[in-house]
Amino acid sequence: MPDTRLIDTGAARLRAMVEAPVEGQMQRPLVLMVHGFPEGWYSWRHQFGPLVAAGHTVAAMDVRGYGGSDKPEAIDAYAMAETVGDVIAVADALQPDAPVVLVGHDWGAPIVWYSALTRPDRVGAVAGLSVPFTGVPNRPFTEIFRRAFTDRGRFFYQEWFQEPGPAEREAEADVRGYLRRLFYAISGDAPPGAWPEKPAGATLLDGMVDPDTFPPWLEEPDFDHMVAEFESGGFRGPLNRYRNHERDFVWAQAWRGRRIEQPALFIGGTRDPASFGFGAFGDPLAVMRPHVPLVEGHMLEGCGHWTQQERPAQVNAILLEWLARLPSGVRAA
Repeated sequence: MPDTRLIDTGAARLRAMVEAPVEGQMQRPLVLMVHGFPEGWYSWRHQFGPLVAAGHTVAAMDVRGYGGSDKPEAIDAYAMAETVGDVIAVADALQPDAPVVLVGHDWGAPIVWYSALTRPDRVGAVAGLSVPFTGVPNRPFTEIFRRAFTDRGRFFYQEWFQEPGPAEREAEADVRGYLRRLFYAISGDAPPGAWPEKPAGATLLDGMVDPDTFPPWLEEPDFDHMVAEFESGGFRGPLNRYRNHERDFVWAQAWRGRRIEQPALFIGGTRDPASFGFGAFGDPLAVMRPHVPLVEGHMLEGCGHWTQQERPAQVNAILLEWLARLPSGVRAA
């Protein structure tokens, strides 16, 4: 089991689980992993052993609002500027004298992409799972998804998340049932239609099914751990991340025209709607390359949204091979 570190950034106290190689083993750069919604550090449980065995100190943090990290009430406490600041503060605490490697999944992917873009002095290489980096936006994401979905009378989950209150009540009424339905609906094991088309105004769970048998990649003890974290901490903080699109847009404009120049990796799933921008594009790598020129990519056939949990062996093999080819010391751009 990794060691627990509580890191006080001055803005928040954050829990990071950390495991280092044995003394005398080759020491490679710190790999700091950042989770998405609705997850936690535990979603990276399969990555610790192989990466530590390869000589890396490995850390997985709870993003603010989750697990053992602070859970401020204010919506603007979850802006991208704040979460990027948290990641850099954890990196500074764990490896202050050299750049780190960041790996993120789901919301963790935009967080690490923007960490690499805005702090190339601290991020030597970056990997994103599920969500590609498409550059500094020309308009807030709320405007994009409303034009594509809401204005056409179609449900989009991030619209449902915008108003504080209803989405929290739906999730917290039955945390176990909520997570089972959501994890299953966008996994590679779910049949077509498990993530249903429905009208604007529906709730997230409308039309979703609770499978009789859950796919074997999420075993009951692991699922119990995740359920307990959300039963304790609730969903307000995690959902507040979605309520900062306009604020994030304004903040990101300071880096318009800048590219992520560090070595980069993208891993997506052919059955993950997030890897294709929910239908906005067909090839995530083609969309990324103008903004991340050194990116290399892997699409996992049949994999759904929960990349590193659904396909841990494949993800670990890709990460290890990529990490082994990084420049010595992972020099920053």
